Amino acid sequence: GLRMALRYLVFTELFLPTKGGTAVWFAEVYRRLGGKEIHIVTADVPGAVAVDVTHPNTVHRVKLRRHWWLKPESIAMYVKLFVTGLRLALRHDFDVVHAGRALPEGLVGWAVARLVRLPLVIYAHGEELTTWGRGGKYKVMRFALRHADRVIANSEFTRDELVKMDVRPECITLIYPGVDVERFRPGLPCDDLKAGIGLQPGEKLILSVGRLSRRKGFDMVVRSLPELLRQGINVRYALIGIGEDRDYLISLARELGVANQVHLLGHVSPEDLPRWYNACDVFAMPNREINGDTEGFGMVFIEAAACSRPVLAGNAGGTGAAVVNGETGLRVNGECLAAIVDAFVRLLGGVGYSMGKNGYHRALESFAWEQVADKTRGLRVPAVR
Repeated sequence: GLRMALRYLVFTELFLPTKGGTAVWFAEVYRRLGGKEIHIVTADVPGAVAVDVTHPNTVHRVKLRRHWWLKPESIAMYVKLFVTGLRLALRHDFDVVHAGRALPEGLVGWAVARLVRLPLVIYAHGEELTTWGRGGKYKVMRFALRHADRVIANSEFTRDELVKMDVRPECITLIYPGVDVERFRPGLPCDDLKAGIGLQPGEKLILSVGRLSRRKGFDMVVRSLPELLRQGINVRYALIGIGEDRDYLISLARELGVANQVHLLGHVSPEDLPRWYNACDVFAMPNREINGDTEGFGMVFIEAAACSRPVLAGNAGGTGAAVVNGETGLRVNGECLAAIVDAFVRLLGGVGYSMGKNGYHRALESFAWEQVADKTRGLRVPAVR
């Protein structure tokens, strides 16, 4: 007969109200895949109650703490996740187990899935594959990924890394993350934001959003400003985010004589973020790889595109999934200042508007959360013998 929606048991340490792309991804996708028959096992964090009361799925909170006196520190976490998950799996008739990452959730998911004979799906995000070295933690992560029935990769870059780890290509499905196209959209009022940083009519605004860390390439945007000004392009740079490079970026701007053009905005409210994208002429994150640490995808590029803004990206990591070079923006070598300056000149000139439009249509067609949910719903997972 007609099968109702699949019943998922979902393990994810990251879930709302925790910040970050992964937490948002899970909250947005599973609410679209069903109601209370979907059970989400996640971390107990401040503010959780308010989220869980209104969330359409059933959310179970577990105190997940790493204890320094245990070896490994996270063992208690694994045990709690496992006990909670197994109890639910025995009580409910689930169809499939989903795990937010390989560790800790994937390993726990694997143990539970095998005990109750259910298929296991693990998400891979990119950064964890390249930054965890090659030690014990890496080996356990690789074990979990290789024993999943399906692995969801968020970009081609992540998929290639998985294949290098001997995950079978036929077990990997590519699903890009999504964006809230109701929230991020063109035409939002932003004159007050422009006035707040003293942006004059005719001045152009470059915007960056992200953690102030070196691999994001924000330092290269600052370095490009003197040359853009020299070419007669009246430009300012607004930067949203906090991080370890804040003081470095301030002193760099001073040193180059562009301190008045650079605005470090720190955190902005969730309401103001989409308005800042609307305020800018170009969104920029000319990312580069540093010591194996790289950008797995770059959700911010899609947020900018959803607001109909052209983007400048580095060509390291998985940004090619988020930015179609020459169509929705430009991808350049994030280590080459001349290439970055040249891209800004083009994007602040004539091509920016049409690239922004292209990005907007692509965001609606491929990156709305509905599309992500549809792809997740359509996952073919082999039945477990």
